[in-house]
Amino acid sequence: MTEPREIIIEKVTLNIGAGKSTDKLEKGVKLLEMITGAKPVKTITNKRIAGWGLRPGLPIGCKVTIRKQKAEEVLKRLLGARDMKLNPRQFDNEGNIAFGIAEYTDIPGIDYTPDIGVLGLQVCATLQRQGFRIKRRRMRKSKIGKKHKITQQDAMDFFKKKFNVILEEE
Repeated sequence: MTEPREIIIEKVTLNIGAGKSTDKLEKGVKLLEMITGAKPVKTITNKRIAGWGLRPGLPIGCKVTIRKQKAEEVLKRLLGARDMKLNPRQFDNEGNIAFGIAEYTDIPGIDYTPDIGVLGLQVCATLQRQGFRIKRRRMRKSKIGKKHKITQQDAMDFFKKKFNVILEEE
């Protein structure tokens, strides 16, 4: 059983934006499946932007969300691609973190695949404490108390302790 104030990883989301290139989109789907073992979903646009050639319903990217124990394992590998170094600006005020990986070949255990080529991705990790369900539940939604929220400093301390991350300014 976890302590009430203990921080845990709620989910890790991996995202690849492809624009209107269907070739890059298919490569992105293969890459996300290779990294996580889960089936990615394609993200579609809702807006029409004539200058970019976008229209509603057009797939422009793919993403996959990993939860529970597997999220921690995947996040550890993805942090290895950044040499366990993060910037404090990558943490938001709600305790979430987002960073990019320029090339998937930097990820430990992932080898270059010629049919995918060189591709990068974005990683977002969402942290939570026990009791955060009250803000998402259907009945009797409520706000998280100020003392129970995760601050930027709490998230940085969690990553230092859990993953031995080094925080440095770029």
